[in-house]
Amino acid sequence: QVQLVESGGGLVQAGGSLRLSCAASGRSFSSYAMAWFRQAPGKEREFVAAISQSGGRTYYADSVKGRFTSSRDNAKNTVYLQMNNLKPEDTAGYYCAATKLVAPVHVASYYTNWGQGTQVTVSS
Repeated sequence: QVQLVESGGGLVQAGGSLRLSCAASGRSFSSYAMAWFRQAPGKEREFVAAISQSGGRTYYADSVKGRFTSSRDNAKNTVYLQMNNLKPEDTAGYYCAATKLVAPVHVASYYTNWGQGTQVTVSS
């Protein structure tokens, strides 16, 4: 099992950038596929991005493709989400998640470990 702690959220103007980090403690971080989800008030949790165990494959929601980049450093047990050209509609709590299951990357229920989330607020 891994424990996940997100950081890097904050308040930014539209068009700005933020980099979220998700630090994992526990064993075998490199055996987990990782993902980012977000949830805005009154809305369902939605998939943002995912990255394979080695970092060689990444996946993005259409709404963030070309603006967000996910990466990981297995030596540091950390996964990142670089968010550029932020829009007010990106405002949400952002959560990282981990799974060892072979599953559709965009389905939240397949992820077994979750962080507590970090808030991103984009002002217009």
